[in-house]
Amino acid sequence: MSLTRRDFTRLAAMSALTAATSGATVLGAPSAALAANTAYVFAYFTETPNQSGANYGLHLAVSTDGLNWRPLNQNNPVVTPTAGTLGLRDPFVLRKQDGTFVVLATDLNGTDFGQNNQYLHVWDSVDLRSFTGYRRVRMHGLATHTWAPTAFWVASRNQYAIVYSANNGTDVFMVNYTSDFRTVSANEVYFSPGFGVLDGDVVVDGSTFYLYFKNLSNGLVYGARSSTGAANSYTTYTSGLRQGSQMEAPLLIKNNSGNEWRLWGDSFSPVNNDYYAWTTSNVGANSWTALNQRDFTPPLNAKHGSIVGITGAEYDGLVTRWGLPNWVRLKSYNLPDRYVRHADNIGRIDPYPFDPYQDQLWRMVAGLADSAGVSFESVNYPGRYLRHSNYAVRLDANDGTATFRADATFTRVAGLGNSAWSSFRSYNFPDRYLRHFNYLLRIDPLSSSSSTTDREDATFRVS
Repeated sequence: MSLTRRDFTRLAAMSALTAATSGATVLGAPSAALAANTAYVFAYFTETPNQSGANYGLHLAVSTDGLNWRPLNQNNPVVTPTAGTLGLRDPFVLRKQDGTFVVLATDLNGTDFGQNNQYLHVWDSVDLRSFTGYRRVRMHGLATHTWAPTAFWVASRNQYAIVYSANNGTDVFMVNYTSDFRTVSANEVYFSPGFGVLDGDVVVDGSTFYLYFKNLSNGLVYGARSSTGAANSYTTYTSGLRQGSQMEAPLLIKNNSGNEWRLWGDSFSPVNNDYYAWTTSNVGANSWTALNQRDFTPPLNAKHGSIVGITGAEYDGLVTRWGLPNWVRLKSYNLPDRYVRHADNIGRIDPYPFDPYQDQLWRMVAGLADSAGVSFESVNYPGRYLRHSNYAVRLDANDGTATFRADATFTRVAGLGNSAWSSFRSYNFPDRYLRHFNYLLRIDPLSSSSSTTDREDATFRVS
C-alpha cells in the first residue's frame, strides 16, 4: 500500500491524539501532533449591521497564520441545515479522536432570540470538503434555547462533552456526554457561577480545562479553569476583558506552533459584527494583551465561529474544493479598522462593518493602461473603476478613453509605511501615490522623505 503526504500527516496526528481537542487544534498532545497542523480553518455564519449580509449557513475561511483569513466559496455557505429552523448560528468544528471532524451548531435561523429549541444541528466530515450524516440531536426537554455549543474529549470518561448555553431559571451552561454525537446522556448543569453566563468555550491543555465565557451581568469576558473538567469544578482566574463595547462569543485557541494562545471575541453593540483579539504566551497567567486590528483580518462579515488547526494537505484540499475569493479588500495601515470603499461614487475609507458591505470589494485586475500595473473594478458596480480626477479618487464608469485608462491604473509597490504591506503609485503621475486624507482617497506626491503619517496614509493591506 502506498501512502500519500496526506496519509502520513493524518497517521502522525491520529497516533498522537490522546488528549482533548477544542476550537483551535489538538491540545495536550505531544508536539508531533501540533507540528502536523500548519494552517487553520474558521467556521462561522454571517451578518452585517442592517442584515443585508446575513446568511445562516456554514461558512469557512482559511489562514496560514491564524490571523488573516480568506473566505472560501466566495463567502457563500458550504452547507445549510435542511431541518429544524433551516438555519444555524454559532458553528463549532471539532477534530475527533479518529482525525475526522464533527460540526455542531445552534438551530436558529435569524435573530429571534426568544425562540425555544432543544436541538443542535450536527454533521460529520472527513475533511470539511463534504458533509454527511446530517441530523438534529435533542439535548434536553427544557423550555429554553440550546445555544453556542462547544465540544471536547474527556479522557477520564472516554467520551466527548458537549457544553452549551441554556436557561433553567438563570442563564447557565449545560453539558451532555456522547461517544458518537448521535445519542447523548441526560443534560446537567455544567457551570453556574451565581450570575448569568453565555457563549462558553472549553479548551483542554494537558491536565487543565479552560472555560472562557461572557458574564451577562457586566458584558465582560472571563476565564475559568478546572483540573478535572467535571461539572461545577471551575474557578474564575482572570480579570474581565473587553474591547469595543458589548462583546460575546469568546473563542480560545492555541496556535499550531504551541507557543502562543489567542482569544477572539465579536461585538454586537453598538455595531454588530466587529471582531477583536488578544494574545498571551501563558494562558494560565491572566496576562492577555490586546492585538492591534492591524495584525489580523477576520473573515468578511463573520459572526460567532470556531477555529481548528489543519494540515497543509487539508488546507490545499479546502482551497481546491471551495476556491479563494475573486475579490480583494484594502485595509488602511494606520487606521486598521477602516477599509477602502466607494460611497456616492467617492473613494474613501470607512470603519468596518458597514452596509452595503459590497462597497469594499474590488476585483484587482490587470492595469487598464498597462498590464504590469493594477486597476480596481467595483464588485457591485461592474465596469466602474477607482480613478483619480483632479487628484481626487472617484468611482467612474470606464469611458474607453486613454485618459481614463491611465487615471485608473496604479503600480503596486512595497508599502511606504511598512514594506510587508502595499502602496499604489499613480501610472500617469508617477510621483503621486494613492492615500487617504480626512478619510477621502486622493493621489499626492510622496517619497521616502515624506512624513511618517503621509507614508502610512498611503499604505494598505490587500486582503
